[in-house]
Amino acid sequence: MSLVWENMVFSIIAFLILYLLLRKYAFGPLFDVMEKRRALVQQQMDEAANSRTQAQTFVEEQKQALATARKEAYDIIEQARQTSARQADDILSGAKEESVRLKEEAARDIESEKNKAVAALRNEVSSMSVAIASKILEKQVDEKEQEQLVGQYLKEVGDKQ
Repeated sequence: MSLVWENMVFSIIAFLILYLLLRKYAFGPLFDVMEKRRALVQQQMDEAANSRTQAQTFVEEQKQALATARKEAYDIIEQARQTSARQADDILSGAKEESVRLKEEAARDIESEKNKAVAALRNEVSSMSVAIASKILEKQVDEKEQEQLVGQYLKEVGDKQ
């Protein structure tokens, strides 16, 4: 085998022409497509990183919002407990005041009824005393009859009650 310089030069020239044509019509658009693809992949990676950062930020915000909501719920529950305790105390104090008022009112009623009964008894005793005295004066009886008369009137007073 011998090398033929003409074939070799022709092959090199053909190869250079093919390379220039490929470079102009194939490699340029191919490299452009590859560059666009690289840019797209890089953009998607950047967007993914941003999305991941946003997701982490959102998760942190949600954690903070949840913690705030829990604190608010605890505060509301605590406030409700305090309100219910205050209302219970108010109800108890109102009931105590009402029972004291009813007790005092009952004591006044009892005292009033007692005074009425004493007054009625005094009136009856005084009228009986007058009646006894008038009967004693009418009869002008001795002491023994007088004791019987007083006993009889006392017995009548006891029967009336």
